[in-house]
Amino acid sequence: MRPFGERWRAPYACDPQASRGRLHPEAASPTRSEFQRDRDRIIHSSAFRRLKHKTQVFVYHEGDHFRTRLTHTIEVSQIARALARSLGLDEDLAEALALSHDLGHTPFGHTGEDVLEARMAAFGGFDHNAQALRIVTRLERRYAAFDGLNLTWETLEGLVKHNGPLLDAAGNPTSRYAKSGVPLAILEYNALQDLELATHAGGEAQAAAVADDIAYNAHDIDDGLRAGLFDIEALREVAFLDDILREIDGLYPGLDLSRRIHELVRRVITRFVEDVVNEGDRRLAALAPASAGAIRGAAKPAICFSTVMQAADAAVKGFLYPHMYRHPHVMAVRHDADAILNDLFARFMAEPESMPAEWQTDLPRDDEPRLARRVADYIAGMTDRYAILEHQRLFDVTPDLR
Repeated sequence: MRPFGERWRAPYACDPQASRGRLHPEAASPTRSEFQRDRDRIIHSSAFRRLKHKTQVFVYHEGDHFRTRLTHTIEVSQIARALARSLGLDEDLAEALALSHDLGHTPFGHTGEDVLEARMAAFGGFDHNAQALRIVTRLERRYAAFDGLNLTWETLEGLVKHNGPLLDAAGNPTSRYAKSGVPLAILEYNALQDLELATHAGGEAQAAAVADDIAYNAHDIDDGLRAGLFDIEALREVAFLDDILREIDGLYPGLDLSRRIHELVRRVITRFVEDVVNEGDRRLAALAPASAGAIRGAAKPAICFSTVMQAADAAVKGFLYPHMYRHPHVMAVRHDADAILNDLFARFMAEPESMPAEWQTDLPRDDEPRLARRVADYIAGMTDRYAILEHQRLFDVTPDLR
């Protein structure tokens, strides 16, 4: 009889019964697998709840139908589970990684990350993946016996490496970190528990990463259309999207715009998901991995888009970048959000006592790098709304993000 909560998985899936364990050993649960426990701890964390009021592209008050970090995360989780189920991976681990992948994101979307990256350049830098690791290993304080959530090795390595190795075989930073170096927070934790930074993550993390790309493409098309940043006919410049629109119009001539958008978005998701499953099947058959370690040690990812769909993904992103992410309205909001966060960072560095009392405990006032990290942790954890309220508390004039 299989243990409670177990299901079939392929030999190359991460097995919760064979987990490398947690930094702080804990007794096994009689009702949940190790990866199910990780998922549940993430869902119950304060950082996860704050995703509800963190921006994807639009600020929180622009409309209830636009995505937030939380709704994006839920969509990624659904896609990651579907991919894991189809490819024989552990669904619970894939879900845990999808649910945790955005925990380190700042308020105001990528604007916040850009501000903190610039402000922290002299103090070890800022990276949202590294910040997510700080959250789940240090900043969440819910347990009497340890800081963080004490997640399994497999969840932590997937969280850090879902976009690929951070080091090459010689121990040098890979291209993503060639200029800035691997973030200090990751190196510090890696000294405590080796996450094997020179290898790929397991298949579940790869599935969560590609699910993130799929969800981004689909919901940014949806949000951009509904916000009026571009119209549906403009999407025809992307051959992949034009093909789908032709299919919809052939099946449902005269369909109203709202349903037409829904039909487009769901077909975008379906085509990408089916492609990843087919390409994953092909790569896994060629690799013939007998264990999760074989996937980690492979020369390239096992779970990803085909060459054709990589081009489609790039084309969609190439359209969205100028039409949505750099739209004049979005850029105006980003400019004002940038000012809010820069003001807050400067004030807290100059007057640390302006932060709430719990953030002043053992405050390293005479250690500028540690103080800067404390300020970055505080600001990174803010929701859009809270950042605006903090600015209103400390400054006479606050930009109106509309």
